[in-house]
Amino acid sequence: MLSPGAKGWINKYFDLVENGAINLEIDRPEGLRKLHFMHLTLGHSGIVFGYPMELIFAIELDDSKWTSEEKLKLLLFESHLFVYLQIHNDVVFDRAGFIQSLVGFYKFHNSSSIKRIFTLIKKESLDTMLESVLVKRIDIKTNLLDNKWWVNSLSNAFVYLDVILFDDFVHKSKEEALKNYDVFAENALIAVTLSAYSDGLIEDKEKDLFNVFLASAHLDDEDREKAKERFRNGAKMDDFSYFVKSHWLLKRFLLDIAVLTIFSTQETLEEETEFLEDLCEHLEIEHFELEESLRIVENFMLKSKDNVTFLSEVSKYDKVYASLTKRWTKVILRNRDKLSNEMRESKELVRLIKKSRSEELSKEEKAAVKLQFKDLAKSIPALAIFMLPGGVILLPLVLKLIPDLIPSAFKENEIGDQSNEKPKEL
Repeated sequence: MLSPGAKGWINKYFDLVENGAINLEIDRPEGLRKLHFMHLTLGHSGIVFGYPMELIFAIELDDSKWTSEEKLKLLLFESHLFVYLQIHNDVVFDRAGFIQSLVGFYKFHNSSSIKRIFTLIKKESLDTMLESVLVKRIDIKTNLLDNKWWVNSLSNAFVYLDVILFDDFVHKSKEEALKNYDVFAENALIAVTLSAYSDGLIEDKEKDLFNVFLASAHLDDEDREKAKERFRNGAKMDDFSYFVKSHWLLKRFLLDIAVLTIFSTQETLEEETEFLEDLCEHLEIEHFELEESLRIVENFMLKSKDNVTFLSEVSKYDKVYASLTKRWTKVILRNRDKLSNEMRESKELVRLIKKSRSEELSKEEKAAVKLQFKDLAKSIPALAIFMLPGGVILLPLVLKLIPDLIPSAFKENEIGDQSNEKPKEL
């Protein structure tokens, strides 16, 4: 049993990998770029929002007794591991090389609390050093907060910046990658500020969200005061650093937290929708990527509703789910002809969808449906979301939509009908 709160858990993790309890293989859907695949996978894990929604590799482990902090710590570790494996996907995984790379990354990190760790425990193993570092990285300066709506649900909301920087670190020089943490955090706070002002009214939840992100940024006093002043007076698009447009992972993160900030209020206004489109234009983000960010944030809000205070509000949950339903109805409608043609060849999928309308599918049956959707995704790219961690949350919705939108495909593929019988109506 793995216990992320006890010393030696990293060694235990890789022992479980060697024993087959944890599988480090994740297939990237054909045609999906590496960075794009990384962002979608990490987005659906929750790490992008500093919340442990679903582990990436250790998905079969029992985590019911783990604290939220332990889950986030393991998810941060797995996110780094996922990035490393994507970069070195053409060679056999080298555990020692990964640990050395990650420890080297954090040795050059500009966090003062981490530097103290490497000074105090010089004689400890690399695994032990890394375990101590990860504890510090998920921490948040609670003394900077007023214990509001998100504090009890999130730890370091900017922990994903470490993952982005680790990707840079592996590809670039140490100095070039790690000197940018404060700059990355400041740009993220600009995105939150712009989003909060997008409807012309700063609401309490937007203030609370900004405060959590500010505490997570671990900026020095001068930069923190500068960010607070910008939030009081407002920001403009030109405040973003010049390099943001060319940094794909960073600008997608900025879009995600911009969407989250807007969704933190009770409803999305027309002005806020226009702002998101303007933000995408300014950062040179394509429209389909905005649609992806909307789905990622909605997915996060729906899956974490029982643990994040403001999402437990029934009215808020209903609005998010209604938005998700509307969005996916459009996706299915746009692809109804393709979907109908593809499903003519998939009798097993038809059978399971029919069954889902009257009873809950088993875990094995849901896995079979995901496998079938993997084939459909080759002709309908939007369905590739089911192949990613967390994508299964959309399954009940899509199973409900498909029979209502394209009944002909089901009538022609009735399972068990006799040739002289009239097909049953769904």
